[in-house]
Amino acid sequence: MSRQFKVAVVGATGAVGQEMLRVLEERNFPVSELVPVASERSAGKTVTFRGTEHTIVAISPEVFDGVDLALFSAGGGTSLEWAPIAASKGALVVDNSSAWRRDPEVPLVVPEVNLDHAANRPKGIIANPNCSTIQMVVALKPIHDAARLKRIVVATYQAISGAGAQAVDAFRTQSREYGEGKPVTAGKVGDVLAGSLLMRWTPDVASGYQEEEMKMVVETQKIFGDDTIRVSPTAVRVPVESGHSEAVTIETHEPMDAKRARALLEKAPGVVVIDDFAKGLYPKPKDAVGQDPVYVGRIRDDVGNPGGIQMWVVADNLRKGAALNAVQIAEGVLIGPEAFLR
Repeated sequence: MSRQFKVAVVGATGAVGQEMLRVLEERNFPVSELVPVASERSAGKTVTFRGTEHTIVAISPEVFDGVDLALFSAGGGTSLEWAPIAASKGALVVDNSSAWRRDPEVPLVVPEVNLDHAANRPKGIIANPNCSTIQMVVALKPIHDAARLKRIVVATYQAISGAGAQAVDAFRTQSREYGEGKPVTAGKVGDVLAGSLLMRWTPDVASGYQEEEMKMVVETQKIFGDDTIRVSPTAVRVPVESGHSEAVTIETHEPMDAKRARALLEKAPGVVVIDDFAKGLYPKPKDAVGQDPVYVGRIRDDVGNPGGIQMWVVADNLRKGAALNAVQIAEGVLIGPEAFLR
């Protein structure tokens, strides 16, 4: 009989925590016991897993007794305080917040790209990258292996679900008000997104970038293990509920063209190529929702920079951009290096 694991999901009532539960169930992860963890406010409520109601417990050191896997998606403050405690009790910790991503003793892992980095985890913690970084590096991995990335210019078109369930509800209210011609209330979105675009991430004053953009710079270099890769990002929030899209332009050290890039991507794990633009076939966020792959299309030679390549990359930000990637890390580490490939 294959090994079963006691699993704690910290932040079980949030959008990503709920998606983690769905992914664990859909992928038939070998869970012997589920411990859903949330704030004191949510303690005593229930979540459904495999047809059974499970009572949510408030976080405490005792929660992690005997836990083999602790999936964290409850914000950076919670992760900084409680992830080391979970790890000290023997759990493999996979953290979805930004708290540990830049820590040199915490690997930052996307299984299709650098699962081998997970073996070196002196703190017992593995960090899940930013959602936009994940889908981009999955798409660029085969090209980097073949020709070494030199520069990446990326513009993200990020769905509001990345800001949480309350922001989604507020956006739905905004959309209704906008459609009815009424004054639009900002609510939990923080500004009016309906009929508009936003750039509301925390500014990085020194650089003029947003923190969301700088995450993509630092994380891409760390994941690929190459701090010479130049990354120029622009992050934009768009009026879409779920599914992040990216316009990506790359330069490589070795020769590469669109035809070869397409062939590499068609064989890459975790990637589905949808690329017949003449017939209107290209990835769309609505088609990625609830799906596991990273979708790539509009693969073309850069007309303004011979030798460069452009592409369009789309994925479900709550799934591959968060919950699925975390579960795949656990599969790769606890079950086997090929377990996440399905």
